[in-house]
Amino acid sequence: MATIDLSHTLSRFRLPAVTLGARTDRAPWHGPLLVNSALMATLVVVSIVGMLVDDRMLLGESVWLKPAKFGLAFGLYGVTLAWILRLPHRGRRATWWLGTVFAVTGVLDVGFIALQAARGTFSHFNTATDPVNQIGQQVFTSGVPGLFLANLVLAVIISWQKLADRPTRIALKAGLWLAVAGMMLGYLMGFTGPQLVRQADGTVVGLMAGHTVRPDAPADAARDGVGAMPITHWSTSGGDLRIPHFVGLHGIQVLLLLAVVLVALAPRYRWLRTETTRAALLVVAVLGYFGLLTLVLWQALRGQPLTSPDLATAGAGTALALLVAGGFTVVYLRAREALSNTETPAENGLTPT
Repeated sequence: MATIDLSHTLSRFRLPAVTLGARTDRAPWHGPLLVNSALMATLVVVSIVGMLVDDRMLLGESVWLKPAKFGLAFGLYGVTLAWILRLPHRGRRATWWLGTVFAVTGVLDVGFIALQAARGTFSHFNTATDPVNQIGQQVFTSGVPGLFLANLVLAVIISWQKLADRPTRIALKAGLWLAVAGMMLGYLMGFTGPQLVRQADGTVVGLMAGHTVRPDAPADAARDGVGAMPITHWSTSGGDLRIPHFVGLHGIQVLLLLAVVLVALAPRYRWLRTETTRAALLVVAVLGYFGLLTLVLWQALRGQPLTSPDLATAGAGTALALLVAGGFTVVYLRAREALSNTETPAENGLTPT
């Protein structure tokens, strides 16, 4: 079975120390996932227009901000997953169907989010008894586990295969498991407790849960939307479980982008030209990213806003940053040492004796 080297992503580079993998045995692009991403991109555009022309608000943010964020997230992940499924691997029929389940379920779930936004009400945890909301909640009840299980089985199938060069393989496998972790952490929001909030028309509706952790909040009092960061609208008054959810889901894009950047920098920096060095850097990045996910989850569960870390959080964050920096430094020094050992005397500027 052929494998694919990420170096082909940047085909203009020709690295003498980077072996280019075969480009054969690629599958066609996954149609349902691409359709999913196209629909999500359309939703983002519609939502941006909605934010400009519709002044209705939910919890201090435009009713169209949530569909825009979900559309962007699902669109990016759909394209990423479609690219992964193009790589040569065993079990293509199974992975194609799993990708299709993800694509269809994603459209249904995000479609309901957009519908509820248009109605000026909440999509998640909404206890209203009107038929549209009740049917939509059933969609979520069945759809969210479908998304999670499809991604989990895909991660299991991909993890046992050698379907790319080592740095790419490390990035995409770790990224898939980060996405699984991010989806799983989303279930924690269901344990934050009920709250009473106002719809866009000012009427009160009950939510069975939310995303903000505030142990000192009165029973049923609104926690979500009480103080929020710009753009993301993450809570500034309590711990926000959307943060670890976000960090986990988008780890795959961060790690694959890092793999691409390392390939792009290799022609300029000789110590990056070996696959072993780039793979080692990806391992350090993966460990650091899992550490970051753990840190923001710990912070949120303690009811602490991202913008107001206490001494323990700041200390843990500093220690994590130092460990990652130390890991990168060790890889760099070893790569430089290996490079100097392989250079000829002439390359070192010395005259042979």
